[in-house]
Amino acid sequence: MAVRKLRPTTPGQRHKVIGTFDTITTNAPEKSLVRGGSKSGGRNHDGKMTMRYLGGGHKKKYRVIDFKRSKDGVPATVKEIEYDPNRSARIALLFYADGEKTYILAPNGLQVGQQVLSGAEASPEVGNALPLQNIPLGTIIHNIELRPGQGAAMVRSAGTFAQLTSREEKYAIVKLPSGEVRKILSTCKATIGSVGNSDHALERSGKAGRSRWLGRRPRVRGVAMNPVDHPMGGGEGRASGGHPRSRKGLLAKGYKTRAPKKQSSQYIIERKKK
Repeated sequence: MAVRKLRPTTPGQRHKVIGTFDTITTNAPEKSLVRGGSKSGGRNHDGKMTMRYLGGGHKKKYRVIDFKRSKDGVPATVKEIEYDPNRSARIALLFYADGEKTYILAPNGLQVGQQVLSGAEASPEVGNALPLQNIPLGTIIHNIELRPGQGAAMVRSAGTFAQLTSREEKYAIVKLPSGEVRKILSTCKATIGSVGNSDHALERSGKAGRSRWLGRRPRVRGVAMNPVDHPMGGGEGRASGGHPRSRKGLLAKGYKTRAPKKQSSQYIIERKKK
């Protein structure tokens, strides 16, 4: 995966940096794994706007991703690497030996024609899904479950990875992309390797229109509003706005929002780096 910078033939092209699609092998998704959908535009069932700055955007269809990897012991062949408009990562189409087809997140290094396997007996190779108790220490992993059988919940965006550092009784100790170190049940599954499309973070849209294609409307700064509309609004001239805070008055920088008695806090060994 790489990025390409375009020639500055227009103001919109000048700062544009986009990903290449050289790893993608097909333009059409698998019809049996595609679902339709609708957009709310940020409105609720009464038509009232409850989420600001949403709306428009290109029409998208949802690709059903297999985050559970529950077909243990059945080998699958990678048929295609595809683009997914609903996420930053690329997806891989698998053809199982029993005829079933599924999508998974495509990790770095996964090639068309490669075989992948899930289950406790699978080898710790790129694309294989294993319980954490069967993965060697120090292995780079992604697509991590928090509860056995629930499906992957963490480390799913482009270029991210976690590392299995040690084990402690029935728990595996995993270092997450944020720097947080936490316990996860050893029976939870994870996939070997890091998520593909790692250059996604280097992309730059180049123009406002590209945000509109993604369904993002222009966002108004708090300091540009009146005092009645935002705590940071008002003032003579270009006032700084005081302490950064949200529209509802919550401090925006450094204020801890995590519930102090949250149940999962007992599993966190080291907090994420600031």
